[in-house]
This record gives sequence, C-alpha cells and structure tokens, in this order.
Amino acid sequence: MRTELKMDEVPSGTNKRKLIENTLFKELCNLLDPGVKGWRPVRGSDSYVVMFVGLQGSGKTTTCSKMASYYQKRGWRTCLVCADTFRAGAFDQLKQNATRARIPFYGSYTEIDPAVIAREGVSKFKRDNFEMIIVDTSGRHKQEESLFEEMQQVASVVNPDNIVFVMDASIGQACEAQARAFKSRVNVASIIITKLDGHAKGGGALSAVAATSSPIIFIGTGEHIEDLEPFDSESFVSKLLGYGDVKGLVNKVTEMKLDQNKELTDKLRHGIFTLRDMYEQFQNIMKLGSFSQLVGMLPGFSNENIGQGADIESKDKLKKIMCIMDSMTTDELDSQLGSKIFTKYPTRMARVAHGSGVSTKEVQLLISQHSKFSEMVKKMSSIKGVFKGNDINKNL
Repeated sequence: MRTELKMDEVPSGTNKRKLIENTLFKELCNLLDPGVKGWRPVRGSDSYVVMFVGLQGSGKTTTCSKMASYYQKRGWRTCLVCADTFRAGAFDQLKQNATRARIPFYGSYTEIDPAVIAREGVSKFKRDNFEMIIVDTSGRHKQEESLFEEMQQVASVVNPDNIVFVMDASIGQACEAQARAFKSRVNVASIIITKLDGHAKGGGALSAVAATSSPIIFIGTGEHIEDLEPFDSESFVSKLLGYGDVKGLVNKVTEMKLDQNKELTDKLRHGIFTLRDMYEQFQNIMKLGSFSQLVGMLPGFSNENIGQGADIESKDKLKKIMCIMDSMTTDELDSQLGSKIFTKYPTRMARVAHGSGVSTKEVQLLISQHSKFSEMVKKMSSIKGVFKGNDINKNL
C-alpha cells in the first residue's frame, strides 16, 4: 500500500481518504487475482471431469449439486458421482439434491472403495456422452493423512480436468493452512467459497488464493440450489469493505427478469446513481418472495445487520425507507447531486422527515446509505469493463 500510494507525491488538495480507499480496493482485487485464468469449460469438446475436494462440513456435496444445476440451466448435460464412502448419508444427500434438480447421478450403497465408485461412475457417464461429470469426494473434520491418500487415489483413476477446493468462509484465516495442505497433495486448480450468506465476509479467501495460486470460480450465497454465483473480484471486495454490491444487484435483478433497464446500466457506467435509481432497485427487490440475499448487496443491509434469512425484518426496513423517499420531490429523486442536494439545503431533510413521519436522524441514515452506494458506483465505473452490458455472466 505504501509503495503504491507514495503519499509524499500526492498533490495538495487531494482527498487522501478517498485515495487510500481506492488504492485499498484495487490492491485487494489484485490479491484475489492469482494471475491464472479461472476455469471455464467450452462446449463441443470431450467430457469434462470436475473433482471436488475439501474438509467435511464445508458444503462440498451441496456445492457439487449447485454447480451441476448451474451448468444444466445453461444447456449442459451434467451429472454427479458420489465417491464419498466415509460420511454416513453422503450418497443419500447427493441423491436427494440430484433428484430434486433432475440431474443424473451415480453411487453405491455396497461398494466401500471410493476409487472404484469414481472410476465406474465416470466411465458410465462418458459412455453416455455427458458433457460435465462432477465427482464428490470424502471429507474429514481435520486434515488427516487417510483423506489425502484417498483423494490422490480418486484423482489418479478419474484424471480430472479441474480439481476444485471447497472452502468454508466462516473459518477465517485458518483457510490458508487448509488450502496449502490440499494444494500440496493434488493439483487444486480452482476454489469455491461457501457459506457467504451468514456473518462471514470471506476475507480468508485472500489467503486461500495466495496459498494455492488458484482462482476463485464461484461463491455459495445460500442453502438453495440456485445460490451459486460466478466469482467477481470487484463485487466481492466491495461487499468485504462494506460498500454493498451495486453491480451484483443490477445483474441479479436482470437475471431474474425483474428489470431490463438499459438506461440504468448506461448511467452506472458513467458513475451516476440517483436516489430514484436506488428507489427503483428497492421496488425490484420487493417483488421477490425471499430477498435477503439481494438486500445484503446494499450498504447498511448486510446479513450481519438484518439477521440470516430475516426476510420479514428486511422487508419492513425497506418499506420504511421507501416511505421516506415517497416524501421527496422529483428534483430530489432525479438530481445527479444525489444526497448532496440535502447537505446543500438542510431544510429539505427536515421537510422529508416531517412528510414521512420519521426523525431527521432516519432521513440522514438513508442519505448516508445512498452516499455509500453512489460512491461505490463512481469507483466501479472507473474500472474498465465493470458495467459492460446488463449481464456480466451472459457468456458462461
């Protein structure tokens, strides 16, 4: 940071706080970039074999199903192989997930050798011309030698195109030793971070990338099978620093076909985010039956603050904010000054508070939240390609 900033050379009058924040943001994004392209399968080639590894309890089996479903929805012929013979109920869990998502699966209640199951399952699905074969392996509660030996045996018989290390976001800095141990025994090529829907922010991901020199390809954001998102370093760092995730919010709303507002994308690209833009995104979020995940993308609305899965509380909080914004004038909602129009004319804040039946402090909190979001939009717009088109994931 000190080398990059060179504070002695900063011109007078420069906002040093913003300069430090911008530099920190860019440096954290760089730390999450191991200099290796993230694994992305290409249609039309032979079957891809993807092998999942990780400790027990990391969400490995669920994530296998999520990834299979993710690519299935994009037209791929995907399938699952359960090579976890250590954990009781592992095959039942995978079978249940696969059946619910209508994904073909293979496993055995009688065979105890995971390498045999993996070999037979992969061979079967290759004969059936499946495009992506995902192999779930055993985990342990700690890094035992038996786990690594079994992992190596499975890898040797299935010859995977990609070995994915699944990491629990809640373990914090302990993930570095974990990641390094797995990398030393098998060729970990990709990382998936799970359980980012709770209090964990996933700062340990920085250590995992550094330890394995492998890119993060997906993050798990909930318990449902659709709660898997392609990893985006800018969005991840933005949430990590408490700025919210404006890009992720817009893309999620577009993906759910709640809004096809190209004008908003153009404005974001130019660093513009008005109070009306924020109001309209709130309206989109309110259309969802369960929206804690989207609310967590807003500054001041992290899952840590609203409580995991607290949809009713978040909805009430959002309704109150929208009620406050209903008392704003058209000029205030559409002004490119955003929240600055209220600091420039303080009487406006008192008028809005009176009109919506809340305290001036609550209006100030709303203005502060918009300021954070607007500031993040400006930062993101300065990064080339961040707001390119309505859907950053359209080519996946």
